[in-house]
Amino acid sequence: MKAADIRDLTPEEIVVQIAQAKEELFRLRFRSATQELENPALVKSLRRDIARMRTILRERELSNG
Repeated sequence: MKAADIRDLTPEEIVVQIAQAKEELFRLRFRSATQELENPALVKSLRRDIARMRTILRERELSNG
């Protein structure tokens, strides 16, 4: 997910997206422990997406406060 796409979302939608991404990351990590992943780079991509979303949320908090 690109930063521009994230900035178009409301803070509540971003929080929901973060929760979904964290859940998917958990599933991928669990699956990687039990079997080989078809796309191991997806773990890295999800981690970066979560960080990107949290950064944008934090930017909004600081600009409003």
